[in-house]
Amino acid sequence: MPRQGPVLLTVEDDPAVSRAIARDLRRRYGSDHRVVRSETGAGALEVLRELTLRGEATALILADYRMPGMNGIDFLEQAMDVVPQAKRVLLTAYADTQAAIRAVNDIDLDHYLVKPWDPPEEHLYPVLDELLDTWARDSRPGFEGVTLLGHQWASETQDLKEFLTSNQVPYRHLRGPEGAALQGTAAIPDESLPAVIMPDGVVLTCPPLREVAERLGLATTAGSPLYDLVVIGSGPAGLGAAVYGASEGLRTLLVDRAGVGGQAARSSLIENYLGFPQGVSGAELAQRARDQAVRFDVEMLTAAAAVDVVAQGEGRVVRFDDGHEVTAHAVVIATGVWWSRLPAEGADDYAGRGIYYGASAHEAPGCKGEDVFIVGAANSAGQAALHFAQYANRVVMLVRGPDLRLRMSEYLVGRIEADSRIEVRTCTEVTAAHGDGRLESITVTDTRDAGTESLPATRLFVFIGAEPPTSWLSPEFARNERGFLLTGPALLDADGRPPREWPLARTPYHLESSVPGVFVAGDVRAESVKRVASAVGEGAMAVTLVHRYLEAT
Repeated sequence: MPRQGPVLLTVEDDPAVSRAIARDLRRRYGSDHRVVRSETGAGALEVLRELTLRGEATALILADYRMPGMNGIDFLEQAMDVVPQAKRVLLTAYADTQAAIRAVNDIDLDHYLVKPWDPPEEHLYPVLDELLDTWARDSRPGFEGVTLLGHQWASETQDLKEFLTSNQVPYRHLRGPEGAALQGTAAIPDESLPAVIMPDGVVLTCPPLREVAERLGLATTAGSPLYDLVVIGSGPAGLGAAVYGASEGLRTLLVDRAGVGGQAARSSLIENYLGFPQGVSGAELAQRARDQAVRFDVEMLTAAAAVDVVAQGEGRVVRFDDGHEVTAHAVVIATGVWWSRLPAEGADDYAGRGIYYGASAHEAPGCKGEDVFIVGAANSAGQAALHFAQYANRVVMLVRGPDLRLRMSEYLVGRIEADSRIEVRTCTEVTAAHGDGRLESITVTDTRDAGTESLPATRLFVFIGAEPPTSWLSPEFARNERGFLLTGPALLDADGRPPREWPLARTPYHLESSVPGVFVAGDVRAESVKRVASAVGEGAMAVTLVHRYLEAT
């Protein structure tokens, strides 16, 4: 039989039910997938091994829970060792749903479906469509993306890796000038690295992010001079505002200097986000939100930095670093925060050369067999520690306070304490970094007795503090002492009156800045709740207030 794309494998011991499942799958996916049936778990494992040996990709496995010899949960757990990227779905009767829910956590099950599912258009296909879309994004059986040539310990290489990752661009990293030979490209001199090789063979040496974006077909300049709404920042708050604004009929422009997702996109697994019982990676959540924004015709700009927002009459002018500008009826600022710099001697010398601020999930495989150090004690640090522990020889968390529970959710603390690969050192801070061109060791100090210790370290990931990127805004925008933007009630004096500079008779709306018509959502706002769910909620709430503002003007 000729190959018809990735395999969809069904495992069901009842022949009649097995044929019905296969029929439903072929009706929807038969044109670009191959449906394979098996009636036992043991037989299905042999099928998977044979498919893998032949080089065929398995995209999805659907296994019945109640099967003789090997039940569906046991089979799916063993199948993960053979085809770890395949999406796994358990088929259950209503009476078995509790077992299926437990399997979501115990074996990282992707989904469970209760039989029967008629009509499949409502109860089967939407679930499988989403799983197959995710599999297609994450699986790269034949590489057709960008090749990045660059030294592992160069900060410029790291910047390009982060840019490509945040924009969901498939790439591979070949290290050093010798990587050019592997790519079949003429040798590139050391001073011309990093270099980006496009799928069409074009080589960009030491390229600015804007040039890479343009070569990739990403928009860097607005297509219109006028919009109903401009959203600056594409983290959860910005994406939430863009999706809700466009879905409610506002012509919306979304602007970001790097790529979608913000800091949340670097989270390896967000486990307490509503509606995702098995958790969701930050990158996947960002991609889903981006897909929604595209569906609602949000226009997106990448590698475009806003440098000013100015009120001109009823319009709000957003100016960019390349000199162009757009006018909007309203603006939402959702630029999030940056991780604070590590206050250790020599730390700035190794930024991107062993010291990294935050950590994308793609960094973890490169740490296989190494010791990884993480500075921080909030949820982001905990999520990173658990993710790196799957690859690294050891993960050491350096925590300034006396207890992880002071700032981290209990579900993360419990998992960290139960993981033998993670060591937590409390009352410890990094006071110096050392190395020759790259990080090689760190000095840590015990805050209780001021004793110091030198530790060999090549990778240190920092998750401390939060600094709002608001210096580009004019003094008209009121901030608190840390630079976070003040909004709504925070702008009022003790008698509930707005500042003298406020030009309107009404008081500012809840998320409205000191410049009318410019709203603030997410972490960059003073006194915001630093959680993904609250950021999305503020983005949606900002759009509600934008409508109120537009109706009143």
